[in-house]
Amino acid sequence: MDGTDRPAAQTPAADWKVGVDIGGTFIDFCALDQASGRVVSLKVLTTPGNPGAELMTGLDLLAEREGLTPEDVTRFVHGTTVGINTIIQRKGARLALMTNAGFEDVIELARLRMPDMYSLFCARPDQLISRDMVFGIPARLRADGRETLAPDMTAVATAVAAARARGAEGIVVSFLHAWRDGAQEAAVAAEIARLAPGLFVFTGAEVWPVIREYERTTTAILNGYVHPRVSGYLGALEATLAGKGVPARPMLTKSNGGLMNAAEGKRACVNMLLSGTASGVIGAAWLARQAGESRVLTLDIGGTSADFALIVDGAAQFGSGELIGEFPLHIPSVSVSSIGIGGGSIAHVDAHGILHVGPESAGSTPGPACYGRGGTRPTVTDAMAVCGWLGHTDVAYDQLTIDVARARAAVGTLAEMLGKSVEDTAQAILDIAVSEMFVEVEKLVSRAGVDLRDYVLMPFGGGGPMLGAFLARELGMRRVMAPRRPGVVSALGGLVADLRGDFIRTVFRPLAPAAMDDLQAALAALQDEGRGWLTAQGHAGAPALSVSADMRYAGQSYEIEVPVEADWIARGDLAAIAAAFHALHRRIYDFDDPAGAIEVVNLRLTAVGAGPALVFPEAPETAAPATPLREVPIHTGGRTRPVALFERAGLSAGASFTGPAVVAQEDTTFAIPEGAEAHVDRHLNIHLSFGDAADV
Repeated sequence: MDGTDRPAAQTPAADWKVGVDIGGTFIDFCALDQASGRVVSLKVLTTPGNPGAELMTGLDLLAEREGLTPEDVTRFVHGTTVGINTIIQRKGARLALMTNAGFEDVIELARLRMPDMYSLFCARPDQLISRDMVFGIPARLRADGRETLAPDMTAVATAVAAARARGAEGIVVSFLHAWRDGAQEAAVAAEIARLAPGLFVFTGAEVWPVIREYERTTTAILNGYVHPRVSGYLGALEATLAGKGVPARPMLTKSNGGLMNAAEGKRACVNMLLSGTASGVIGAAWLARQAGESRVLTLDIGGTSADFALIVDGAAQFGSGELIGEFPLHIPSVSVSSIGIGGGSIAHVDAHGILHVGPESAGSTPGPACYGRGGTRPTVTDAMAVCGWLGHTDVAYDQLTIDVARARAAVGTLAEMLGKSVEDTAQAILDIAVSEMFVEVEKLVSRAGVDLRDYVLMPFGGGGPMLGAFLARELGMRRVMAPRRPGVVSALGGLVADLRGDFIRTVFRPLAPAAMDDLQAALAALQDEGRGWLTAQGHAGAPALSVSADMRYAGQSYEIEVPVEADWIARGDLAAIAAAFHALHRRIYDFDDPAGAIEVVNLRLTAVGAGPALVFPEAPETAAPATPLREVPIHTGGRTRPVALFERAGLSAGASFTGPAVVAQEDTTFAIPEGAEAHVDRHLNIHLSFGDAADV
């Protein structure tokens, strides 16, 4: 057969993987056609009055602009702020709590700590369940699991009637020592369902079966508080995607950086409260590994907040106790520190003539003044426009035109109050925003005990590249890496994330031969639960199971999480488990007691199901200076000067240039200060180098 007889090459069918993340101002899309290797992205303004509508708008725009056909979407991953916004805005369900009689003040007492022990005006937040909605039920389970008093079902019926009369939409049941045996809670929940089928019910042991009644109870309350809104939102999401012909079952990003299906998310709502911030760190970690960066400080700036996290050895860091609004979340989550400084943060002058920035935000509606959507108060974004870093091209994929005149008018109101020029006032706003972030990063670094000179700053989100290089310079960091599409890194994080489930069993036993049967039984139960969870998520591949133990020296109040090998527990290798604990305790506290008695409080298991291996395109580097579009006036260093303006799409791999400069692109603007050397790598990341920290 000669060349003329060969059949025409078949174009591979499109295979779209779509990641979506909803923030306070924009909803972000990152989509990969696995068949062609084409990556596309998009931002759409959020619609606070109609959550979810922006999702459909974005899918329609992707279809119109990029040819994305819903029938070709084989993976759809979605992160949302519905849960966390419900808590912050206190718009959740009206709940009742049933607990043991005599322990009705469990959530009020908490851990007897004030949020700020050094403030004379510090006050605890109002609880999500008011005191008149807490009902004590005669019931008692001892710490060893013996039942000494069965739940009084007459008292349950009385409490249900009172809760319904006071407008309860759901009930949380949390009894003492339910981590040992959840049967009492389950029996009361079943009785509530029989008496009032219209009320939803959650138990502490169902949501997070961990020792310590306050942590178990508050986690269950957070889950119940957001349940109606999250469940309703996810139901509408599933229906809309099905109506559009999307065959992929929607997956949700979780606080732990992994994924779960939407059906599970309707009840395990607490697992997705930090989904947006967590998926941003996961996306950043993936990009860092691609670029060969192992130590990274991430900076995610959206419209409302700036979020910071450390990536060590290419992996995100995890912890528990993250704050959701004013309340601690006690399930595993990606460790993120946040501050109320974002692109929409409003600047104001107080009664003493002091300039402040944030935490109040203009959001997407009305938004910064320069958006022309009705906002009149000056924001960080307006300050960037006044200084000349913004306003040279349309932003948000041509959905917004920056109105510099409106920005100047907004900032001008503060300039008059301060007796400064508009430009100097705008620069002061930016300086304050950077200094506020500096303080938060210093706290994070002090806790982690790291030297930022060994780290690269990765700014992302719509506002990260605008301020990131200035923050890095103040922190004494030598390098900055801005991804090709910084504005949609959180959406990318969902796209590249794995299935990840966390499971826990409280054993509360000394690390001794007599405890090995209990430890081995707990491990077997966790392994079965982890494998079963992955199967229920539709994962058919080999599971990756990792085990850790919460351990402490006898007499200590709190424990540390120690990675252990499942085989150590299976063969009863107490010495290996103890050695791992001593070593970690020594690393954290610079102290260990090899002769000290050890207690194992909890066993934990993480089950991971690897997602599809996604391959993103690369470009060969060709060393060449970058060619700017033109010069634009920028106010920096106390004066206005011409600065090179580059278009991100025109920067090829291998290109280089020096700051000060502005790089404009579809989803953000990269502001590059003087003294920075810029280079574009084969992944089209822009790397900045400031030289030695002493020169910064």
